Amino acid sequence: MPEAGWEHYDHPADVGLRAWGPDLASALAEAGRALTAVITNPEGVAAQDPVPIRCSGKDPELLLVDWLDAIIFEMGTRGMLFARFDVRVDKTGIEATAWGEPVAVDRHQPAVEIKGATLTDLAAEHIADSGWWLQCVVDV
Repeated sequence: MPEAGWEHYDHPADVGLRAWGPDLASALAEAGRALTAVITNPEGVAAQDPVPIRCSGKDPELLLVDWLDAIIFEMGTRGMLFARFDVRVDKTGIEATAWGEPVAVDRHQPAVEIKGATLTDLAAEHIADSGWWLQCVVDV
């Protein structure tokens, strides 16, 4: 497994995303970037404004869904896109900072609006000596 990263995969009606990293926090940060990439190229988003995000939960799979839904909520209510995620995971959940900027339609050219994360294809796997691998389908 590479150090950290993300990818999208084909799903009949929605968009599947996968993320991985050496620890759960880095894999969740990559899942956030994968989520932004459903909408626009994350490289074109300036990481200028910090937004705190908190989620609670003990199960890594449901924590992934809660994390993605929290990002979707912040994007929708603030009219922002996020380029970078500083994530800390403890026994109670996630405490993170998302870094981004307001949506500029002409520059970001948003492709879709994400409605939410689903339980479809949901997986969170800790692979010994490799790190974490996460997967989820988001409803667009």
